Amino acid sequence: MPQKSGGEKNRFLYKQRDKWVGNLVKFGAMNILMVASEMAPFARCGSLADSMLALPSALQARGMQVSVVLPLYRSAREQTKYKVVPTDVKFMVNVGDASHECRIFESRLENGLQVFFIGKDEFFDRSGLYGADGRDYQDNSERFIFFNKSVLELARRLDPSPDLIHGHDWPCGMLSVFAKYRNLPFPQVFTVHDLGFQGNFWSYDFGLTNLPPDYFSPHGVEFYGSLNFLKSGLLFSDRVVFPSDLFIDEIQRPGQGCGLENLLKENREKLVGIPEGVDDDTWNPQRDTLLPKNYSSADTRGKTDCRDGLLKELSLRPSPEGPVLAMVTRLLQDKGLDILLPALDRILASDVRLVILGRGEAPYEAGLKAAARKHEGKFHYESDSNEDLARKIYAGADILLAPARLEASGSRVMQALRYGAVPVVRASGGLRQLVEDFDPATGMGNGFVFYDFSADALVDCFRRAEEVFKEREVWGRLMARGMQMDCSWAACAERHERLYGQLVGA
Repeated sequence: MPQKSGGEKNRFLYKQRDKWVGNLVKFGAMNILMVASEMAPFARCGSLADSMLALPSALQARGMQVSVVLPLYRSAREQTKYKVVPTDVKFMVNVGDASHECRIFESRLENGLQVFFIGKDEFFDRSGLYGADGRDYQDNSERFIFFNKSVLELARRLDPSPDLIHGHDWPCGMLSVFAKYRNLPFPQVFTVHDLGFQGNFWSYDFGLTNLPPDYFSPHGVEFYGSLNFLKSGLLFSDRVVFPSDLFIDEIQRPGQGCGLENLLKENREKLVGIPEGVDDDTWNPQRDTLLPKNYSSADTRGKTDCRDGLLKELSLRPSPEGPVLAMVTRLLQDKGLDILLPALDRILASDVRLVILGRGEAPYEAGLKAAARKHEGKFHYESDSNEDLARKIYAGADILLAPARLEASGSRVMQALRYGAVPVVRASGGLRQLVEDFDPATGMGNGFVFYDFSADALVDCFRRAEEVFKEREVWGRLMARGMQMDCSWAACAERHERLYGQLVGA
């Protein structure tokens, strides 16, 4: 049984007769159960892991009771920062014709945030979160159907009972379906961080849900003959959160919503845009211990040392006359690789250095590796998802490239701005709200923006930035303006609290 130390807000689980009950304590605040497939430092594949650490912590700082639920991956067991311990809670979960035992584990962060884990080694004790060796696990639908059903069984056993369940991205898309089917008293919020990943599985996997046949229809979980987790979350949740109002408008246009445009239009009234933030404790060049020298918007001299250190660490030729460019991203079509690759030769014709960090689709990885060999000493490609290296790259970069065709939040751009890397972005989704094009007449703006999704437009925008970079005083003001932007999670948490209050009636 989880223990509660003096004064800590905790959820209790123990058995009394046939019900899981606990010492009922009212804290005068909403009780939120946050659910995701990633959370730093327990499990990471992309920026969702950072969001799932920052948002619950920011909500808790506002006085709310928040607990997080994750799968008990191998990476969660093996991390050493926080102890993951078993509870006495276990129950059976039906997935199709099979019945699986689920065991609940827990941990607690330094700030008191409680984290529960859905334990089932058959599904989660693996080397990867969603796949290995560049391929998805073939039983991902079964794994996350089990996870969604187990979360709801856990929610029924928590005391105080959750006022609301908030799931994130496709692995949590079936939560609202199962909750509505079983008439469970938990309003459902669903956040979509990446519309491109939908959890689309063949129709035979519908049998694993144990739902009635009429749920497999255009008005249910079916999508062009397949079982679609993301569509399910969009359709059955009470509110759906995207990281930008402009992104919501954009994804309803033909060809911009990853095939879900009509569904998004039909459910427009429940779509909500809430910009994300950046964890100031982690992404802060004034306190970052990974950097050779710290710096701030008031004194950026340390950034020169970071720039030199990055070039040396990655074996790039030192001291270019032009800027050091960087891109930290997942290598997907929507991230702009189709226009970046044809532009590389023209960009690298200048005396610049380029660093790209990220992994993804094999053709893009192959293209970047070939370009790195061709431009040895000027271009370094790192196929990794190393967050420590990302911070050093932002600190050493003068310019961040973000040529995305479709970009929801721009969390990477916010992180780069904090480190004084000036963004060159395409005006897509949340980036339009985040980056203001530099105007040389007024000196206003915090980056450089282009609109056409083409290699020519990207190169032209880079050339504009390259010219301004030569005016060091102007560039210094541009860099400082970006570093001073308020990208905290506090405003994001406040808007979530208002949203929760509307649904809970608090």
